[in-house]
Amino acid sequence: MTGMRKAMRLATAAGLAGMIWTGPGAADPVWVQIEAQPSLPQAEERAQDWAGIFPDIAGFAMSTGWYAIAIGPFADTEEATARLRTLRREGLIPRDSYVSDGGRFRDQFWPGAGAPLPPAAEPPAPETAPPETAAIEPPPVAPAAEAPPAVAAPAPAPEMPVETLAESQRLEAALDREARMEIQAALEWQGVYNATIDGAFGRGTRTAIAAWQTAQGFAPTGVLASTQQTQLLAAVAADRAALGLETVEETDAGIAIDLPLGLVEFDRYDPPFVIYRAKDGSGVTALLLSLTGDQNALYGLYDRMQTLALVPAEGERSRNRSGFTIAGQNDSLHSWTEAHLAGGLIKGFTLAWPPGQETKMQRVLAAMKASFRPIGSTALDPSLGTPMTVTRGDLMAGLERRHPEFARSGAFIDEKGAVLTAGAGLDTCTKITIEDEEADLAFSDPALGIAVLTPKKAMAPAGIVAFETAATAAGAQVAVAGFSYPETLTAPVLSFGTLSDLTGLAGEANRARLAVHTLAGDAGGPVLDGSGALVGVVLPRAADGTKLMPAGLTEAVQAMPLVQVLAEHGFMPTASEATGTLAAEDLAVEAQKFTVQIACWK
Repeated sequence: MTGMRKAMRLATAAGLAGMIWTGPGAADPVWVQIEAQPSLPQAEERAQDWAGIFPDIAGFAMSTGWYAIAIGPFADTEEATARLRTLRREGLIPRDSYVSDGGRFRDQFWPGAGAPLPPAAEPPAPETAPPETAAIEPPPVAPAAEAPPAVAAPAPAPEMPVETLAESQRLEAALDREARMEIQAALEWQGVYNATIDGAFGRGTRTAIAAWQTAQGFAPTGVLASTQQTQLLAAVAADRAALGLETVEETDAGIAIDLPLGLVEFDRYDPPFVIYRAKDGSGVTALLLSLTGDQNALYGLYDRMQTLALVPAEGERSRNRSGFTIAGQNDSLHSWTEAHLAGGLIKGFTLAWPPGQETKMQRVLAAMKASFRPIGSTALDPSLGTPMTVTRGDLMAGLERRHPEFARSGAFIDEKGAVLTAGAGLDTCTKITIEDEEADLAFSDPALGIAVLTPKKAMAPAGIVAFETAATAAGAQVAVAGFSYPETLTAPVLSFGTLSDLTGLAGEANRARLAVHTLAGDAGGPVLDGSGALVGVVLPRAADGTKLMPAGLTEAVQAMPLVQVLAEHGFMPTASEATGTLAAEDLAVEAQKFTVQIACWK
């Protein structure tokens, strides 16, 4: 009760007992914030407790989703700071209380309906003048009473001194490495620090602290005062709480990571994914990636991720022997994917969100990156999944594959990765890929119906197709190497037949007709003779339905006119020196070295 009486005395002396903030219309109120609670019931309960000690308690919903309990309002920062020092010195409020300008305060919930308001002061009795009377004799004067001894007014308590820079430096020096790393992580969360979180306060950390101090209206000393440190960490904690960031340990997947559980919730296992769907219409999705495998499996996952609708085709990609990253972005979705290979385990995550939430989601992404770590020595069991009562539409929501506008085949013609293919339709593509690597259209020749593509990043072909230098006679055995089934098979197949005629369907001298059954994916593929040399390139069938050719008839452009056009555009074809006839299986091995899949994306 002694502390309560002291608090009541101090509140009354401050002359603020009856003041309630009225919102934006008030003249720049200042507050002493003493605590914050994550829910309204908790905040109301605590506000009622504090109101029993301080008559000028107020409570506000905050923009962060938390609820602040504060003393005030005060006319200015100086008055609020004086009150803060006095109450902290008396031990009546938490040590981490601080002066707030109310910038994050929104609707006031205390005092509210039914909340006790501060008692109003009793008005003084009005003074009344005695009625006028004529010539009244004054009463006899009584002997003067002895005046009581004067009581000296109590001396004001000394103010708590402001923390000096030297004291802040001394307190900072006493921090352990974990506390320093927490401060760096908080500065990173605030967007002012982007270096390593290592607990070493170098130039980068000092610059970040100064930037944060400037943004908060403090002197940019580069050293946090103890109250500033508390304010920084409390602000970050409030932000994280609003997003629901919590550490999740997915033991089945062997992954520990901070996830925004205010935005996503667990959905299902769909190996190699653990899927967290959007919560309450947030539009945010998270995947945890977990599987066993080697570098080939890593590259396979890299290819698979880029076929998901959850990973937009536009954006930066990076891949090496131990991991990859994919930044996807389009008008309706942004995403980030990363995966790492270590000890025969591939683990990573994807975060996808709608545009317009960059500031918030970049904070979430930074938290996920910083917290991600593999745990245990196992990966997600491929048999772990969802009961078959769930529809396939539900299962594939967000995970459906993107499909190219069309896919065809081609052949490497030089060591830099240039590819010869059919040219029809390539000029309409927004993006062209060679084996999932983005490529440019180097040139096309509509007369011959061919084109050459060059990869944007250097490629290392396993082989280069060689051109037959001698004319091939009609009736010769040939094979077409192509991706007949691009959605099913990841390797080219050989289709065998004969070179039936050395002219096109309309008698064109630079074309040939093949008695070979081909499919749409074979267009652009090399036509090979028995030695494995290129004698032509398959042309696509007319897409407009103007020509209806028999299934076993394929049209191709001959090799000799191709050599001349390639040389005119700076590409020097390699002449074949092979002789004899290869066995079918050997021809297939050679064809796999230089035959590639081309995709057109829109």
